[in-house]
Order: sequence, then C-alpha cells, then structure tokens
Amino acid sequence: MTQPDLPDGQPGQLALDLGHDPSHAEDDFIVGDGNRLAYAHILSHPRWPGPLTLLEGPASAGKSHLARIWAERAGAIYATPGTAEMLSRAGGDMPLVLEDADRSGYDEAALFHLINQSMRDRRPMLLTARTAVANWPFATDDLKSRARLAAHFDVAVSDDIQLSQMFVKLFGDRQVAVEPKLIAYIVARMERSPEEAVALTQLMDRMALERGTAITRSIAAEALRQRGVERDDGQMELEFADEANHDE
Repeated sequence: MTQPDLPDGQPGQLALDLGHDPSHAEDDFIVGDGNRLAYAHILSHPRWPGPLTLLEGPASAGKSHLARIWAERAGAIYATPGTAEMLSRAGGDMPLVLEDADRSGYDEAALFHLINQSMRDRRPMLLTARTAVANWPFATDDLKSRARLAAHFDVAVSDDIQLSQMFVKLFGDRQVAVEPKLIAYIVARMERSPEEAVALTQLMDRMALERGTAITRSIAAEALRQRGVERDDGQMELEFADEANHDE
C-alpha cells in the first residue's frame, strides 16, 4: 500500500479511527458559567419542583453529558422515536431521558402523549434540544405549549477557560497529551463554539497520527487554517508559516 505524502514530502501513515468514545462520568463534567445552573438542577433531583426539565444548547455543549449523569443518578431509561408511543401507553413512574427532541424524528402525537403522561403522573423526564421550543418542527402548538412548561436551562461553553478545559477533556478521551500553551494558542484563535472544539480535536489528532508525531503548534496552525478557509483574510496563512518555522 502506498502511504500518503505529507505537505513536506515525507511519507506518513494512515490514521485509524479508533472510536474515542467520550467520557460521560460525573467527575469529568466541566462546570462553568454557561452550565452551572443546569448542573445544579441535575444534582437537585429528586427535589425538582416539576416533572419536566428541558436542557437547550448547541451541539457538543454538554447536554448529553448532563443527561447521562442524571440518568445514572435517577435510574432513568432513554426514550427513542421507536419507543416513545409504547412508553407513553405503558405509563409508570420510571424516569425518562429523551434527547434531541427537536431533531430526532419523533412522532408528534407520541411525543405529546409521552410529555402529557409525564406531567399527569409526575413522572420525571429530561428533554434535550438544540433549538428553542418555538422552533421545534411540529405542526401544532399543543406539544410546544406542554414543552414550554418544563423547567428550562441553557447549556453553553461560556468562556476561554471552559473551552480550554474542554480541550483537555477531549484530548484526554483520546489519550493524547497536549501542552497547556498549545491549548491556549488554539483557544485564542478558534471560532468560539464547543462543536468547533470537537472538530479541531479530531482534525489535529488525525493529522498527528498520519505524521507519526505529537500534536505541535505547526499542526494546530494548519488545522486552524483548514477550519478557517472561508473566513481567512491572509493572516492565518502568515501565522501558519511562522508556526511551521517555530517547530523546525
């Protein structure tokens, strides 16, 4: 098999996707200003004032991590588009987690009945979504009006410190050691979003594996350049060249 050539002409090795399942352990959750209230609410169960809770936030912000923490603490089961109707008809008081309510293809009637049953029987239920209830893709207001009664918490990565901690966790999930100065370099230049942090981590890890090296500032600069092609005004190109020289 011919190995791919690197930008400097040196042969590399094929990177294998080993899965890298993220840790959802409670001790690994990163608490910051953008999720502190949601985290405190999760820990306050079973002393919730109402049965329904909605966590809203962008991709990779930590909603699923919080849901897993609550599921383990509460002994909850996960509802899916295929089981929502059956669970609503079966009733009971076992706590439920329903993720991506706004984008996973739930049948509107089944989801409505499941939320109704939860409210009627005070069955604890945790919903997650990326968008506000008003923007959920359902035809009637009945479901949305019920969802608006949930205790609502935003989940976000709010500052550079939390983004830096997120990189430490993401690299740790992949068993990759990265210098704090390198993480600070990335955070200072990247688009501020948890989804971008995930994408950059995956890209840098793959590039390092292909080259058989640690993650260097040259790799970080090139990853930032690749992720920033559409908004590149020429400065990233100069920065990339400078950092490549720095690693030599």
